[in-house]
Amino acid sequence: MGIMSFPLLIMILIAFPLSSSGGKWTYDGPVGEHHWSRNYPYCGGAFQSPINFQPELLRFDPDLQPIQLQDYNLSSKEQLTLSNNGHSVQLSLPSRMHLSGLPHRYSAAQLHFHWGSSNTPTGSEHTINGKQFAAEMHLVHFNSAKYPNISVAVDKSDGLAVLGIFIEVGEFNPAFDQFLKYVNGIKYKGQKVQVAGFNIRELLPARLDEYYRYDGSLTTPPCYPSVLWTVFRNPVSMSLRQYLALATSLFSSQAQESAPMPLFGNYRKTQLMDNRVVLVSFQQDASMNINLSFKLWFEP
Repeated sequence: MGIMSFPLLIMILIAFPLSSSGGKWTYDGPVGEHHWSRNYPYCGGAFQSPINFQPELLRFDPDLQPIQLQDYNLSSKEQLTLSNNGHSVQLSLPSRMHLSGLPHRYSAAQLHFHWGSSNTPTGSEHTINGKQFAAEMHLVHFNSAKYPNISVAVDKSDGLAVLGIFIEVGEFNPAFDQFLKYVNGIKYKGQKVQVAGFNIRELLPARLDEYYRYDGSLTTPPCYPSVLWTVFRNPVSMSLRQYLALATSLFSSQAQESAPMPLFGNYRKTQLMDNRVVLVSFQQDASMNINLSFKLWFEP
């Protein structure tokens, strides 16, 4: 075989650029999270997410107002796309849904989930004083006051605002069933189904005035530090059956692949604080801190 001509080499590099934009990634194994920074340098950088909300790192800010949701009650005539992207279950959201009361107008793009396994229902990404919840939902919004779409906004320092919602296993949640009942149609990576619109507000906790606020990153590659995080203090519940629909029904591989890879444990471990302070919109329970200090002091 002869030496490749220079023009042909240039054409190949243009058509198939080198891995500056990264490559395949997973949560474990040779392309697991410990190796993300090889192809995605930001994943090894500062101000990464998720984090552990420790009492000593929290600062009450009386100026933090309840989150204001606009146009979250969607018509059942509206069609949303539920998909399996190989890393999570994702539901598309119309951009007229938005958040107000933040430094900019942030329009909705999608929501998705992180969860544990059927044996270990601990799959939230953020943790509270080391406590990990069964799952976590992220509602992703982009700064529509400055950027035309999420693709342009995703790597900008003020580009994204994400709402994080802890999920625990408990009561059946009819709001989650609006789309979880369709997961068998998206068992494999790349599969999509259409879902009727519903009131997205019902997926969130009743209290929108109690939350953690900090500057962080995407929790998946390319890990851009572009996210204004709002993580609600109070979890929502789903039934064990609903949780298992996430944890046992899905694959991270495509349907035609011979060895299907189950999709579970799709959460990133907590990251370093890097001297960040987490603002909270609620007064901490002083007795919790005293009990914690007592426990730490007297533990062997």
